[in-house]
Amino acid sequence: MSKIIEEKQNVVIKFAGDSGDGMQLVGTQFTNNTASVGHDLGTFPDFPAEIRAPQGTIPGVSGFQIHFGSTEIYTPGDSCDVLVAMNAAALKSNLFNVRKGGIIILNTAGFDSRNLKLSGYEVNPLDDDQLSTYLVYKIDITKLTREALLDVEMGVRDKDRSKNMFVLGFIYWLYNREPKNTIQFIERKFKNKEEVIEANTRALKAGYNYGDITEAFSSRFKVKPAKMVPGTYRSITGNPALALGLIAAAKKTGLQLFYGTYPITPASDVLHELAKHKNFGVKTFQAEDEIAAVCSTIGAAFGGNLGITGTSGPGVALKAEAMGLAVMLELPLVVLNVQRAGPSTGLPTKTEQSDLLQAVYGRNGECPLPVISASTPSSCFDVAYQAVKIAIEHMTPVMVLTDGYIANGAEPWRFPKSADLQDINVRIIKSKESEEKFMPYLRDENLVRQWAVPGTEGFEHRIGGLEKEENTGNVSYDPENHQKMVLTREEKIERISDFIPEQSIDSGKDKGKVLVLGWGSTFGSIKSAVIELIEEGFEVSHAHIMYIKPFPKNLKTLMNQFDKVLIPEINNGQLIKLIRDKYLIDAVGFHKIKGTPITKNELKEEILNIYPNG
Repeated sequence: MSKIIEEKQNVVIKFAGDSGDGMQLVGTQFTNNTASVGHDLGTFPDFPAEIRAPQGTIPGVSGFQIHFGSTEIYTPGDSCDVLVAMNAAALKSNLFNVRKGGIIILNTAGFDSRNLKLSGYEVNPLDDDQLSTYLVYKIDITKLTREALLDVEMGVRDKDRSKNMFVLGFIYWLYNREPKNTIQFIERKFKNKEEVIEANTRALKAGYNYGDITEAFSSRFKVKPAKMVPGTYRSITGNPALALGLIAAAKKTGLQLFYGTYPITPASDVLHELAKHKNFGVKTFQAEDEIAAVCSTIGAAFGGNLGITGTSGPGVALKAEAMGLAVMLELPLVVLNVQRAGPSTGLPTKTEQSDLLQAVYGRNGECPLPVISASTPSSCFDVAYQAVKIAIEHMTPVMVLTDGYIANGAEPWRFPKSADLQDINVRIIKSKESEEKFMPYLRDENLVRQWAVPGTEGFEHRIGGLEKEENTGNVSYDPENHQKMVLTREEKIERISDFIPEQSIDSGKDKGKVLVLGWGSTFGSIKSAVIELIEEGFEVSHAHIMYIKPFPKNLKTLMNQFDKVLIPEINNGQLIKLIRDKYLIDAVGFHKIKGTPITKNELKEEILNIYPNG
């Protein structure tokens, strides 16, 4: 039976099942395939908050959402065109997000009495009209996978682990794709396990062929490649992009990169990625705890290396005292904070922007350091590189903020060449220019001290957390000196605004009715909402802040060009506090604290709610 091929401009697909069903692998493989055929894309991996959450329960559902198309994509999508649900819990937890008339593909084996009970269904949704407003396709994926692997010498439980490949093969067929890249992936990943290669490849092909032989599906879909700036692209997620940005900065400076860390969700993949690149002279150190991790990094920086440490919010809390020491020593140090929902352990796999005030203020005493933020997975490369540049050129610790959404989300990345990267001026002094005694806290016109590596003759000096005497660095308890040093350290950070770009408008005009001012992972939803409202005739603009401490010098002037300023955040209002405090602007906040990103439609509604009449 011939199938009609319908053309789509963009599509949102959600894969959902138990955490052991391989939905993240399916999503990642479909993403890589999508990137290879030239579509723009955005993804949202959604992990269970519990380790080994009970199978069949709603808390145990793992999901992966991908939005791809022939136009520019900024978000993983507000609602799904296609939901693949491997069991009842996956359907129940995601049905609200499927558009009316959308496609739902169900694994009927996941709707037995046990699964229905665990997910809280009193009546099987496959047997009544609960799904009447959707195009529902009931497939016994588990049974079909077992039949495809009938003569493979493998236990039933192991065979069932291949059912995710059946799903992937079917979706490849549905969207007119070739599964070649996934077959190559399977062969690489399991190169010493022939039976596993055989099982996964057979299941993948069985799913693909199922689309051709079944009469349930009369249509297939096709999405044209997106028109993108010419260049070489790769798919990138946020954590690997951070790692590559740090490596690029290390090569540009000629410094040894030392990464001291303690594993924590969702930052651990930075360690995993950096550990792969020993060929670039990267040294990674997994410490026994967060305090040891940051202290080892301070030692590396004191020794003339590029010192980096990474964690999430709970780890930043533990590192706070040592970060204060780095501020007092005025050493270059980069602290990565891949934020997650808190407080305490909170929702460790869910996204949130709730560490901003911690980043700016969360240390004892007057302890200023620069804070910069990534907004997309690919921007993590640039932010990591700029953090190193600021840390070294201004002799200060720098905190980089990303979050779980950015860390695990993927998008196409047109990566730069080394020659296109800015130079970084390393301040290590190697020889004395005069016979005068070395003054470790003697400053240049930007209040920046020199970087003297221990063991260099003539540059011996005292270190420690006690207050420094101006210029000499000797211990000082003088109250006048303490006030001067506190103000000097603050002024040094504020002067960094002379070396960062002025704030620009991302979408819209430089004056109008409403400015939507964002930071971090709200970028895509803000941009999408603002672009649509501009097309509908509204005077709305979007600006996104990368440099939060200090702010760009023209930020107040820019905000004053608009009647209202709206600040959407995935927290209870943190950037808005900084903006109101510094600029006395009566900004309006929009806050979502559900562990999920702000959607485009939620934001459009809020913008229209505050839009000035007349």
